[in-house]
Amino acid sequence: NSCQFDASMASIVRLTGLDDFITPSQACIMPLVPEKSAAVAAPAPRKIAIEEDGRYIEMAEDGTKKDLKKAAITLTDCLACSGCVTSAESVLVDMQTYKELGEMLARKSAMSLDSEAHAAADGPLRIVVSLSPQSVASLAVQHGLSSPTAFRKISGYLKSIGVDAVYDTTFGRTLSLIESYKEFMTRYTSEGTMPVLTSACPGWICYAEKTHGDDVIPFISTVKSPQQIMGVLVKHGPTLPGVAIDQTRIPPNNVYHVTVMPCYDKKLEASREDFYSDVYQTRDVDCVITTGELEIMFRENRVTDWNSLPEAAVDTLVPGIDSGAGASVHAGGGSGGYLEYIFRRAASELFEVPDAKVVYQSRRNPDFREVTLTIDGTVKLRFASAYGMKSIQTIVRQIKNQKCKFQFVEIMACPKGCNNGGGQLAAPDGVNDLNHFESVERAYYADSDVEIPHESEAVRHIYHALRDSAKALHTQYHTVEKTVLPQLENW
Repeated sequence: NSCQFDASMASIVRLTGLDDFITPSQACIMPLVPEKSAAVAAPAPRKIAIEEDGRYIEMAEDGTKKDLKKAAITLTDCLACSGCVTSAESVLVDMQTYKELGEMLARKSAMSLDSEAHAAADGPLRIVVSLSPQSVASLAVQHGLSSPTAFRKISGYLKSIGVDAVYDTTFGRTLSLIESYKEFMTRYTSEGTMPVLTSACPGWICYAEKTHGDDVIPFISTVKSPQQIMGVLVKHGPTLPGVAIDQTRIPPNNVYHVTVMPCYDKKLEASREDFYSDVYQTRDVDCVITTGELEIMFRENRVTDWNSLPEAAVDTLVPGIDSGAGASVHAGGGSGGYLEYIFRRAASELFEVPDAKVVYQSRRNPDFREVTLTIDGTVKLRFASAYGMKSIQTIVRQIKNQKCKFQFVEIMACPKGCNNGGGQLAAPDGVNDLNHFESVERAYYADSDVEIPHESEAVRHIYHALRDSAKALHTQYHTVEKTVLPQLENW
């Protein structure tokens, strides 16, 4: 990957050719800080490149190279900027890493030995990790395991180093699917704003808020992502009326919640002010680490032989009820199955077509696929899945031109969806990227039960208690004002 620096752009860096940018070639004001020097007339254009060791260098026309200083960026900076949002490989995010989990584990261990520190903390520190099945599938392929076995191995290791509970985010996604269907039905039957655009992908949400604002936001589902629903359950479950969560009533600010995700942009999602409790002064998700970062943590702790790792069951959030944790997924692919679940259930409940077949049709762009329900020659339902920026821009263009024919669109910023997320493990040397992705897709489903969300006893138990709590399951989105030019005036 390379960057082009044009002196006429002052201190803006324009980044191109990066697949994990949701807005390729958009100006980013933060990642590099060239040294200020006396003004010179018409400086020659300079080039910035990234060396193999990750250093940013400035290349002069005569071929000489000069190291550039790095500028640490907080996630708040990223959300406040109107430029790009990346998977943080090029924007140097100085927050939310696996090392923070290590620091919290060390702090917990120290507190257990220091009674004064324990008393000052207003109770014990509870460390919880929520694993995404996409991350587990990627790690399973890397280490030659099935996904259920990889779940138990990861759970066993994390608990051996001090983590109190390990959950499967599939539980949160099941709640998200049920509530998304409810939202779709409300809009469809009341002739509300259509199409419904899914909101589980934070890269897509940031792009919509910063680039299109009020033109697109009204169409976006307000249902929280699986990650953030897990945040509500882990942090606030014991305090919600009628919710029986299998954990002691520890205050939310004494629970440290980590999620393992296939996507760097989940760090941005967790950092949104919408998911911060002013009452308890804590976020629903404290730290997000990617699949690759978890693998690095294992390696740094000298864990190389996964077959020798201890196994432990993935915990259940509902006492006395088997939630299928670590052994169940949803139909419809590795991005959550929103399209297939809502399509099939709507076909059954609206048009009395049980077990409707989901047949995807795509044209030139394989990441843009359509699904229709036709009865007596009339199209009753028309859904689409739009993965990657090219597909997203097609949907946005149709909405702005008032020519969108779909009632529901499952949107993901990453081509091929979450199993191909920017935080996933790369294909091994000599393995084709597509073949590697297909291996992860197979591992995602292999040896796992396909769950029907509204038939889950554990989920029904929690959903019944949460269904009237808009704050627990829903959020809101905001148009982000462009701030690049005002900031440049101060440079």
